[in-house]
Amino acid sequence: MKCIICKYGETQEGRTSVTLERAGTTLVIKNVPAQVCRNCGEEYVNEATTSQLLKTAEEAAGAGVELEIREYKAA
Repeated sequence: MKCIICKYGETQEGRTSVTLERAGTTLVIKNVPAQVCRNCGEEYVNEATTSQLLKTAEEAAGAGVELEIREYKAA
């Protein structure tokens, strides 16, 4: 897909780290599958992956986690 940020680059499959913060919880998830722009490096995570990330963040916040670093695991 064409990058919507730089308007020039094409994206390719890659991995990224995502940091989510909510109500005193900071969760870093590494090795998240994403489309990454070859030109500017902008990262795009699809809807299913985003849903899984948000569910994981809700669980962490509910458990009282303040700071945690995890590896991505598909549902």
